[in-house]
Amino acid sequence: MSASPSSTAATPEPGTRAPLTALEIVRTLVIIVALVTFALWGFLGFEFPWNLVAGIGTPVVVLLLWALFVSPRAVVHVHPFVRVLIELLIFAGATIAWWSMGQTWIGLAYAVVAVATGVITGRRSLS
Repeated sequence: MSASPSSTAATPEPGTRAPLTALEIVRTLVIIVALVTFALWGFLGFEFPWNLVAGIGTPVVVLLLWALFVSPRAVVHVHPFVRVLIELLIFAGATIAWWSMGQTWIGLAYAVVAVATGVITGRRSLS
């Protein structure tokens, strides 16, 4: 008995992962940009030696929060509301970091892309 092409596209072979979607790629880029933003903010916004602490520590803390609560393979499973709140705090923090560096338009563009990606991802996970 052969399976129809539409049924095999939805379920990957055992031991394999479904192909990445454009949304997953954009979502990954959004978190990478947030990490780079926090590193830049830390290194450029403070005097030595605090710039090292903020430039390394802030992205590490954000990455830990994302990996623990928000990532697709999150270690701690929390209510979706808490997950969205943490994700929004990361996005808002990156936006405010851009604004504090005098890059208002970059911060605004980042906020629009990040929130749109989060909303679309959240809606897809609920359906």
